[in-house]
Amino acid sequence: MTGPLSPAHHGLDPEHGRHLLLQMLRIRKLEEKCVELYSAAKIRGFLHVYIGEEAVAAGVLDTLSPEDAVVATYREHGHALLRGVEAGAILAEMYGCLEGCCRGRGGSMHLFDAATHFYGGNAIVAGGLPLAVGLALADKMAGRSNVTVCFFGDGAVAEGEFHESLNLAALWQLPVLFCCENNLYAMGTALGRSESQTDIALKAAGYEISAWAVDGMDVLAVEEAARRAVDAVRSGGGPHFLEMRTYRFRAHSMFDPELYREKAEVLKWQERDPITLLRRSMEAAGQLAGEEWAQLESAADTEVAAAVDFAETGTLEPIEELTRFVYSDRRTP
Repeated sequence: MTGPLSPAHHGLDPEHGRHLLLQMLRIRKLEEKCVELYSAAKIRGFLHVYIGEEAVAAGVLDTLSPEDAVVATYREHGHALLRGVEAGAILAEMYGCLEGCCRGRGGSMHLFDAATHFYGGNAIVAGGLPLAVGLALADKMAGRSNVTVCFFGDGAVAEGEFHESLNLAALWQLPVLFCCENNLYAMGTALGRSESQTDIALKAAGYEISAWAVDGMDVLAVEEAARRAVDAVRSGGGPHFLEMRTYRFRAHSMFDPELYREKAEVLKWQERDPITLLRRSMEAAGQLAGEEWAQLESAADTEVAAAVDFAETGTLEPIEELTRFVYSDRRTP
């Protein structure tokens, strides 16, 4: 388990701290609502929530510019939200409505929004890594100063795409930041059961990539590491790699019976809830009053409630449109 709070908590600007708290709360409230809606059969298919890992998305995405690209996995609701995809468009997508960010065709695992440079939502394990390499290669060839950030889980390390992507990124010195969200379990397989070397940052370093591990439950430690890495990548320092050591508090998916880990382990990790850690740290430093916390919670609750209302009033795609985007349009001469 990761250690105490980062030294970055000392001298924290209270306004920025409240911003990060709100960002994590927005994810937590949205994901809790998703669980509720899934249980009520409003959301169908697969659903993988990010509860417990909010510090990673909040810390990393806060360091990016609007032109940078973001590639994520099927546990991507929080990344999409903080990248700028409206909560209503996210929930409408899960409802299968036309008002969703992908017209209801992608669902929970395939959120995508070109306007915010959010390129998935990729349901295939490690599938996003080659895409990130391609995006970064395009930026380098075009002479743009953009950075591509790729999020993936520890399960991706066992896939060939992981090694191929890191190798090419290093060979071509591409402007890409790889962020491994190591929550210790690839679906139901403990990291130590699939990898002889469990230090994932060390694996990345083997490709001559600057890499280090970060306490993924500490949003300020994440932000500090991400800013250092993003600045280095943007200034021509080549690919960088961060292993975010984090933990998901809920099962892998809503279908997961979660027989592979002990409840005591989950409870132990919940003691380092990233939202609670930052909140208590700020309260102890006199940087967060009770009414300020209540305002943050209220803002997140209001956003999610409006998103639910938006999705509930969404429209389903007409049956005659179901083959659109599947087959090419027939054009008369």
